[in-house]
Amino acid sequence: MPPAPARGAPFAWDRDAYWRALETRYTALRADGCDTAAIDRDFAALTTTVAGLDRRALDPTAPLLDSLETAFFELGVAAAACPAHLRDYVAVSGQLRDAVKRQSRRWDVTAAPARDRLYRALYGSRAAVEEAMLHNLGRARPLLRGSDEPSAAPGAVVYGVTVHSGDLLVSRGGAPTSALIARGSDYPGNFSHVGLVHVDSAGSVSVIEAHIEHGVAVATAERYLGDKKLRVMVLRPRADLPAIVADPLLPHRAATRALERARSGHVPYDFAMDYADPSRLFCSEVASSVYRELGVTLWTGLSTITAPGLRRWLAGFGVRHFETQEPSDLEYDPQLVVVAEWRDPAWLFRDHVDNAVIDAMLEGAGRGDALTYPWYALPLARLAKGYSRVVERFGGAGPVPEGMPAAAALRNRAFSGSQRQLAELVAAAADGFVLERGYPPPYWVLVEMARAVYAAWP
Repeated sequence: MPPAPARGAPFAWDRDAYWRALETRYTALRADGCDTAAIDRDFAALTTTVAGLDRRALDPTAPLLDSLETAFFELGVAAAACPAHLRDYVAVSGQLRDAVKRQSRRWDVTAAPARDRLYRALYGSRAAVEEAMLHNLGRARPLLRGSDEPSAAPGAVVYGVTVHSGDLLVSRGGAPTSALIARGSDYPGNFSHVGLVHVDSAGSVSVIEAHIEHGVAVATAERYLGDKKLRVMVLRPRADLPAIVADPLLPHRAATRALERARSGHVPYDFAMDYADPSRLFCSEVASSVYRELGVTLWTGLSTITAPGLRRWLAGFGVRHFETQEPSDLEYDPQLVVVAEWRDPAWLFRDHVDNAVIDAMLEGAGRGDALTYPWYALPLARLAKGYSRVVERFGGAGPVPEGMPAAAALRNRAFSGSQRQLAELVAAAADGFVLERGYPPPYWVLVEMARAVYAAWP
């Protein structure tokens, strides 16, 4: 297995007692009722503090940011128990995210304090919002608008959001491997895939992306959104970046370059996750490679994967580079602005179940659990691999993806089957929790359920 990156370490909240205290407050609010006037005062105070962040430069370790985090988490309890406040809570989460991202433009985002703060603020606020949403799905709005960053690139409206050529779409699919990609880094996240938007002069939208099954491909906006997406975020390069000030159409030129490359010939998928080698591309590279060629280096803070068990599992799928560009970490790049975020409320709880199962499985990987497959299936998998090579010569895609060894394909299949079965068991346990308590289990409880189910797994 390749060595771990020289820098990096797995992030840990280490706040289990605090999460339980929040749950206790939630149950008390449900029992005692909502003091609307007090909650309104707390919301007003938080909103005022967030609005004032731009008036001063803060270090990532500033105590004010710690107090904002605490205030936001505690208001999440009120938003969950008192549904009239949910809309305000979602709105202030976007304001907090945007303010912290603006502060981060002054930070060294390659350093651990900045990475930790961005993760706590952006991932943490999303987690808190989604906990509140799960208690009030009937009131949850799928779309959260961010900042409409100016762009000189051609644009078009897609499902109520104006996207521009050069925008990046960060999404989460519904497959077990999507959950693994989202959670499998030092900063476990919510996203597993990156696509690059191209808009032509007539307003036609294309999405350039790399798929494990057949490499780099181009999809219409309808086809892109037609694939199962649990969540999608639209990110746009800041208009004041020096390279874009010098060439306002740079994002469009990057997207055009990616589109032309995708249409000029087959580009295979990069299982090694080597972001410096453009001959093969994984999803993040589709965007980063063309932007880099034009002078904009995305993923200012590269992703790291340092946990030995996780690296061993990913190596079993063909990954060879553990300092790379993970989809979830693109959100933390201060060069990018969040234009909009959409999530499917109907799938939100299953998304959390899948994440919890992956977290428990990766804890098992840390204890030495291996990715196994039936040894007797390997000869048949090798035949399938040979057949796939023949199909690929004629431009098709066989049962074993190009660049994936037969053994890796078997590990993938076995992993996906186990994850799905574990998720069903955790979902059943969660149903029992709802019947007993009257509310869905929070994420930390789902993780405990997943640990218990995984421990009993044959």
